[in-house]
Amino acid sequence: MANFQKFVFASGRSKVWRVFIIIMILVVVGFFITAGGFYNRGAGWLANKTGNKLNLPKVKELPFRLGLDLQGGTQLIYQADVSTIKAQDRNTAVNGVRDVIERRVNTFGVAEPNIQTNYSNGKYFVIVELAGVKDTTQAIKMIGETPLLEFKEKNTEVRKLTDQEKKDLDKYNNVAAQKAEQVLGKALSNGDFAALANQYSEDPANTDTNGNKKGGELGWITAKDQPEIFPVANALKVGKVAGDPVKMKLGYEIIKLEEKRVKTDAFSNQPLMEVKASHLLICYKDIDGCESGLSKEDALKKIKELRAKATDKNFIELVKQNSTEPGARDRGGDLGWFGRGQMVKPFEDAVYSMKVGAISEPVESDFGYHLIYKQAERKVEEAKVQHILIKTKSEVDITGPQTEWKNTELTGKNLKNAQAQTNPNDGSLEVSLEFDEQGAKYFEEITGRNVGKQVAIFLDGYIISQPTVNEAIKGGKAVINGKFGAQEARDLAMRLNAGALPIPISLVDQQNIGATLGQKSVGDSARAGLIGFAFVAIFMVLFYRFPGLLSVVALGIYGVLLLALFKVFSFALTLSGLAGFIMSIGMAVDANVLIFSRLREEIASQKPFGLALDEAFRRAWPSIRDSNVSTLITCAVLYYTSTGMVRGFAVTLGLGVLVSMFTAIFVTRTFLKLIPENWLEKYPFLVGGKKQSN
Repeated sequence: MANFQKFVFASGRSKVWRVFIIIMILVVVGFFITAGGFYNRGAGWLANKTGNKLNLPKVKELPFRLGLDLQGGTQLIYQADVSTIKAQDRNTAVNGVRDVIERRVNTFGVAEPNIQTNYSNGKYFVIVELAGVKDTTQAIKMIGETPLLEFKEKNTEVRKLTDQEKKDLDKYNNVAAQKAEQVLGKALSNGDFAALANQYSEDPANTDTNGNKKGGELGWITAKDQPEIFPVANALKVGKVAGDPVKMKLGYEIIKLEEKRVKTDAFSNQPLMEVKASHLLICYKDIDGCESGLSKEDALKKIKELRAKATDKNFIELVKQNSTEPGARDRGGDLGWFGRGQMVKPFEDAVYSMKVGAISEPVESDFGYHLIYKQAERKVEEAKVQHILIKTKSEVDITGPQTEWKNTELTGKNLKNAQAQTNPNDGSLEVSLEFDEQGAKYFEEITGRNVGKQVAIFLDGYIISQPTVNEAIKGGKAVINGKFGAQEARDLAMRLNAGALPIPISLVDQQNIGATLGQKSVGDSARAGLIGFAFVAIFMVLFYRFPGLLSVVALGIYGVLLLALFKVFSFALTLSGLAGFIMSIGMAVDANVLIFSRLREEIASQKPFGLALDEAFRRAWPSIRDSNVSTLITCAVLYYTSTGMVRGFAVTLGLGVLVSMFTAIFVTRTFLKLIPENWLEKYPFLVGGKKQSN
């Protein structure tokens, strides 16, 4: 403690050096947060070039959270009906709607949804922005429906086709096959493929929302987009139609290849690459779901031993014998073909830096330690395709899907109360259910006919519990148990009790928002930021000379720290947010301009540099404080009275103001304090003054 106090409360020049060290630590941490991906790729490249003799430690990579306008997705606007709610309770009711929707969206699996309320012209709205979600219908269904609680029992009935149904099915499919041959004949006889598709194709997607036909256009597809159609199309010559109708899942496909090319990255314009690889995983007990029983140290030791044994010939067998990945014994760790963005970042960085046929050193990820065997690499191809679908039928189309579980009479509408509680036997958290009179009767009947069997409890279509029934249960009470956290148990009870939304809502606007800006806008904004930085730097150096140069260094530190804060606190980056960030670059030197102008005046009055510097900061501080506080007040008003993109602008600008105050007052001042005073007094030109006379 004494040493810490000495460090913090040191005086004079030693204190300046210690503040400088703290600033440098912040800069290094900020750099690894902001540019962790670049560092890891550089470390991987260096390890590969030196044959793993120089293996720098990797850092955890934090992604930027992109907003709806940069990533694309779905925006839904609901109007809340508050006509039956007292005026003083309306805000609470609408906030309750927002909370219920947020829980449902989280169940939907959307990363970082933006859900907010808005009051306008006497009406209450809930705005739901789901970045990355393109299926509007599914999003509406998930948000708008009442949480569905169902009790199901094992389905022992297997529906089989009757003889007549089999005959009808064969007849239907034979007619479809003949129709496909006839349409193909017309296409091969130089018929207008688009016209044939519009006339015969049974693909619903061939008609847009306005009722216009698309001529069978699938657009540019890859093997990932259309795993059935792409291989057939890619094997054709450009402009040709496949010589036979191809039987696929939905029916017979008649396929024409219009064009094909290597797919390129929209940002770098470089060819996209795919990798084929297998991996061996050793997890350890600190990882959720890992049952290896190994400590992290033991897992690392084991995978290093396996690496020493591994060759391209025995790798698959080593995987089957040792990998802790579920299903590894059957698949041998095969990952198939995959592209960038499909694997966790450390794994992806490692496999893309490897040579084909190589086996990696241990790679650490959130799942444990991996050995990676890179089997092949290829460029991603894409094809522009037209198709005509002639549908066939399967047994499932007649019988319906054969499910493991079947519905019972008991559902959430019979639920009287749900409550989170602690199991008295083992202390685990559970949710108790109490049914109404009719529900109690149903529950007794269900448990009575399923003694010794499992009964499943479904919420919104997902199994949340499937206990085995020991005896018929009377009294209308049940328990949902599982690996609940305290908050999870409370949320589930709250959601079940809420049933329907607290007040009715109606969808008043919906739209799919494409990432029309996306990477291009990020690139354009980055270029704009660099150009702005360059002009500000030139101005500061030319006008304020040496202090201006130090302010440019401080401005670079400002950028690193601000971007790191965006990542750490997961602020959503929208185009307006990027505009706020770029604008803040210019504002970040405002304080330096005030300080350096005052410094010139103090030096002109023949004060020693050290005293002039202290006076410049002291006298400039009130103006710096007042101007920045007024900007922060404006940002706060914008944030609390607006929504969406304006909020993003307010957040980035406000955060930029706070960081700029730190860099101007502490960073620039510390740098100037480190420069020997007599050196600057010897060369007054560097600070815009004249040499002082003795």
